[in-house]
Amino acid sequence: MFVTAFYLINLVNKMKITLTSSDATINFGKSVADLVSAGDVLVLDGDLGAGKTTFTKGLAAGLGIKTVIKSPTFTIIREYQDGRLPLYHMDVYRLENGGGADLGLEEYFDSDGVSVVEWAQFVADELPAKYLAIKFERTDNDDTRILSLEPHGAHFEQIVTQLEQQYGQ
Repeated sequence: MFVTAFYLINLVNKMKITLTSSDATINFGKSVADLVSAGDVLVLDGDLGAGKTTFTKGLAAGLGIKTVIKSPTFTIIREYQDGRLPLYHMDVYRLENGGGADLGLEEYFDSDGVSVVEWAQFVADELPAKYLAIKFERTDNDDTRILSLEPHGAHFEQIVTQLEQQYGQ
């Protein structure tokens, strides 16, 4: 039996949440999926193995996507079309030395789906002005992650407020 705990801290338009298992990370992704809409961009930041793809698996499940979610490390972009909204999962780590402008990322960002961008610092100039940044931090406990959410834009502020209400104490 898994015991899952959530701890919440609100830092003026920012939210920190502690997730104590991969199941909790998946469930948090499902909660976010309930709140996103077409054209939303989620920017995920964190070390390798910090939980970005685990979160994306939960997001996909929450969107009703049945396809197995894999990290797009070598393909850069994976598209999943079989849910409530399409999911565009991007890992732009390989673009550390440039090339993001050639991918046409704005077409994904302005589309009918939800875009998830891992390692977004490598395409910072291509990002829209409005997005939700989620930073994943490891802790001394192998199963525990601290997520920091920073909304950019009123729509994402509303999403963070709803998540605070859902996970608040």
